[in-house]
Amino acid sequence: MDIETLQAYGYFFFTVFLVVVLYAYIYHLYTAKKKHGRDYEELSNMALRDDITDEPVNKVSDETEK
Repeated sequence: MDIETLQAYGYFFFTVFLVVVLYAYIYHLYTAKKKHGRDYEELSNMALRDDITDEPVNKVSDETEK
């Protein structure tokens, strides 16, 4: 087995590993949304809506209830 064949096998298995990790991460995001109510897509909008004139992603009241 020469080095080129070894590199081809390594590239193939590394690509398969990365695909499995990607699908596991996507599965984690959607199950966390269903189970715990964490919406990471909504939280990622904080980085996109960062202008001073944009409305807040999560509105917080100025008055605190006791």
